[in-house]
Amino acid sequence: MTADSERTPEVTTPAATTAAPTPAAGPAAYAELAAIGPYGVHPGHALITMVEPHPGHEYAYNRWYEDDHYIAGAMAMPWIFAGRRWVATRELQLLRRPEKSAVAQPVTAGCYLSTYWITAGRYDEHMKWTVGINKRLNRDGRVYRDRTHVFTAFQEHLATVYRDGAAGPRDFHALDHPYAGLVLEVIDTDGPERRDALLEWLCARHLPRRLAGSPAAMVTLFRPTPLPGDRMPYVRQVEGVDTRLTLLWFLQWDPRDGWTGQFAGLEEEVAKAGLGRVELLAPFLPTVPGTDRYVSELR
Repeated sequence: MTADSERTPEVTTPAATTAAPTPAAGPAAYAELAAIGPYGVHPGHALITMVEPHPGHEYAYNRWYEDDHYIAGAMAMPWIFAGRRWVATRELQLLRRPEKSAVAQPVTAGCYLSTYWITAGRYDEHMKWTVGINKRLNRDGRVYRDRTHVFTAFQEHLATVYRDGAAGPRDFHALDHPYAGLVLEVIDTDGPERRDALLEWLCARHLPRRLAGSPAAMVTLFRPTPLPGDRMPYVRQVEGVDTRLTLLWFLQWDPRDGWTGQFAGLEEEVAKAGLGRVELLAPFLPTVPGTDRYVSELR
């Protein structure tokens, strides 16, 4: 165990923010936006989207996302300040648990994962823009149809638990730091009160124990928020708004190295606490931007 891993794990929660006033319409609004409203560095929300390209469309889907949608449909939008794509090869898909998942059917579905941080206090403004730009992209024929959204949701950031206390990258660095892997964990509960208790237990007891001496540097915790009624029709409404937690584990090692040891018994530990049930535990590797690396390993 290294000296860093012996430090007391740190938990941070988002600071309170206030909504920005609505500026005037037109190009002049851009000057106003720079002078008003929240503009901190912390992630207030995230977009987490796990997608399955249809068989035979893996290369075309990857090129569309890499060459167009990652930028025009995400990073070019106001208040998204970081993003990263992840991929699950067939080898990684077969490591997923549980076999019967409420999130992915079959549990191997969803070989690409994209994660984005949205500036705290700017969720409403961002949603207005994202709905508008996606309608435009759809109208202009720049939306790839041969794909299925397995798990797509905007999420509110609740907390981050760090392995090494105040040392190391913070959550706002997480999508830029060269982490070697990521694990998506989804936990369902029986109601809002049970979810609150689960969040407290995860941050105070479960995650600090799991992180100590592990290859995971931090875990970010979120709860899903409903999509607007005017969302694109190919994206289904978010499930588990009142009952679900989404966790992202950022790994310094390849998730295949030590997978059994790091995540063994995790579902049983959560179930034993009597607060929820793990519905998905899925490892990913970072994609290599601008390439088709790993596409040949998806099936």
